This record gives sequence, structure tokens and C-alpha cells, in this order.
Amino acid sequence: MPAPSPASLTIDLQALVANYLMLERIGGVPVHPVVKADAYGLGAAACAERLMREGARTFFVARTREGEQLRAALGPEPAIYVLDGCLAGRAQRLREADLRPVLNTRVQLAEWLAAGGGRCGLQIDTGMNRLGFRPEDAPEPFAGLDLVLSHLACADDPAEPMNARQRDAFAAAAERYPGTVRSFANSGGVFLGSDYGFDASRPGICLYGGGPEGRPDERIKPVATLTAEVLQVRDVPAGESVGYSRGFVAGTPRRIATVAAGYADGVLRSYSPRGQVWVGDALRPIVGRVSMDVCAVDVTGLETEVGDPVELFGPNRPLDEAAAAAGTVAWELLTSVGQRVQRRYVG
Repeated sequence: MPAPSPASLTIDLQALVANYLMLERIGGVPVHPVVKADAYGLGAAACAERLMREGARTFFVARTREGEQLRAALGPEPAIYVLDGCLAGRAQRLREADLRPVLNTRVQLAEWLAAGGGRCGLQIDTGMNRLGFRPEDAPEPFAGLDLVLSHLACADDPAEPMNARQRDAFAAAAERYPGTVRSFANSGGVFLGSDYGFDASRPGICLYGGGPEGRPDERIKPVATLTAEVLQVRDVPAGESVGYSRGFVAGTPRRIATVAAGYADGVLRSYSPRGQVWVGDALRPIVGRVSMDVCAVDVTGLETEVGDPVELFGPNRPLDEAAAAAGTVAWELLTSVGQRVQRRYVG
């Protein structure tokens, strides 16, 4: 049996379910979960299996390989859409795994139909200029088309006028495809109002504990908790430094804990100098440079010992606040958690 890792990511599947049900209630339409990038690093198979028990039957991934892995885990029942679409030479793989490409270009459409076609989706680019057909270039309806979707660029800012422009452009374009499922709202879009819901939403980050506007939201339960053990505690005299490049110099005598999590585990180097962690029932600062395997935390005045747990993010250190301290967003923080960090599922 392998030795347990000193850093672990605990995934609360009951909190995941609570967020799923809340998003359906707020949005008023079925939720089709986005489980790309291994469910944002939390484990696509485990998360999707749990959500299927609550009624989810349609999932979204980004890559063909992600879809194949999810199909193997979930079996034949759910619909699995691949947002990359039908890339060159992938049509047969998609068909063999019963995956539905979200077609983004006429080349993809031609490749899919030439291979025999089948059930698929179509993406309309309503202003993000990332993937999809521009509305004026969108194809005529064709056999097998089950879903038409678009993606909001600014849903985390409810006051942004682009949201309404995209909504109206999508509504107009979708009229060309009667009988298809229309999906528009991402996580932030669910909270913009019922006129953004259409037939189904595609939330991602709000399922996994991030807020719709990039900050904590009391309606959303924390799903992921990243913790690590204290490896060593030392007294650092005034004037001495901690870590690489003398990133922190003690102005007064400090008590410093070395914690078993670094940037290889998802504790971003950019946490220095604003990062904080939860230890001993208090938020305490990360000091000095984050290393590959460890970081240093000022625990002066606390009764901290080797083996004590430190919460990098979770219920006591909200995901969005931890991300902001690192100068990034919750999406990047979750997907940065390294593979050597042990995943634990509860609920």
C-alpha cells in the first residue's frame, strides 16, 4: 500500500450535489454539468457518477480523450458532448465512444458528416471570438443536430451590456434550429435571469465551489479542501531570512512552520507575498517564496506542531479569496492542484 501523501484534496460530493440542485433551482432549467479538465481537477468520473444519481444525464468535456475516459466510467446512458468538436481524424473515435462533437466550423461539420454523422451539437459564436460559427455563417439544419449552444464572455459581471447582446444574438440564431436543445448560460449566466436560461445551462465553476462573480457567494457550498501537513517548526531570529532569494526577512523573532505543499501541489508561486492559510483556527500569512514542494507560514503565537493540518483553501479559506490572493481565478487554482496530491471523496 502506498504511503499517504502529506498533502490532500478532499472533495465533498454532497456539497457538489447541493450546488447542482441550487443551480437548477436558480436557473429554472436542467443543469448539464461541465466536467472538462477532470472536473476542474476534482475527478470527472467521481463527480459525474454522483451527479448522475441526482438526475444529470448530459455532460460536457473539452477533449476527445476526456470523453472516452468519461464514457468508460459512466457507461452508455448519458450524453457526452466534446467542446473541441470533430478534429481532423477524430470522427471514428468519437463515434466508437458514442461521443457528440460540438461542431465549430464547416470543416468539422464536413468531416463529421463524411464519417456518417450522428448526434451532435453546434456552437454559435455570439461575440467571444473563441470557438463556433458566426451567426451569419451558421449552417442550415442537418440530421443529427440535437443541441445548439453559445458561451457568455462576461457573465461574471452582471452589469456588462455584452451579456444582453450575446443573449439576443443567440436567441435569433437558435431560431434557425427548431426542436434542438438551446444551451447558453454558464455558471455566471445562471444568475443573470430566466431569459438567459433557454433550455439547459452548462455550469462549471459554481458546481465546484467558486462564486459566479469571482468572489464567495453564500449560496454556493465549498466542495474542495486542499490541506497539507506541517513538516517542521522553527524559531527564526530577527534579521534572518526565509526561503529562496531572501523573500522574507524577519523584523522580529518569528515562529515559522514549513508546510508540505508547494507549486507542484497547486500552491501557486504568486501567493508570495499575499497568500494566507488557515492553521490553528486562524488565518496566517505565507512568508517568503513558495517552493516546489513546500511553503513557509508564520505561526508566531500559535501552538503549532509537526503533523498539524494546514488548509490552503476550503471552508475556512474560501476558494475565490485564495485565488485573488494569488492574483488569479478559482478555475486556475483548482486545475493547478498536482497529481501527487491525494484525492479523498466524502459525502
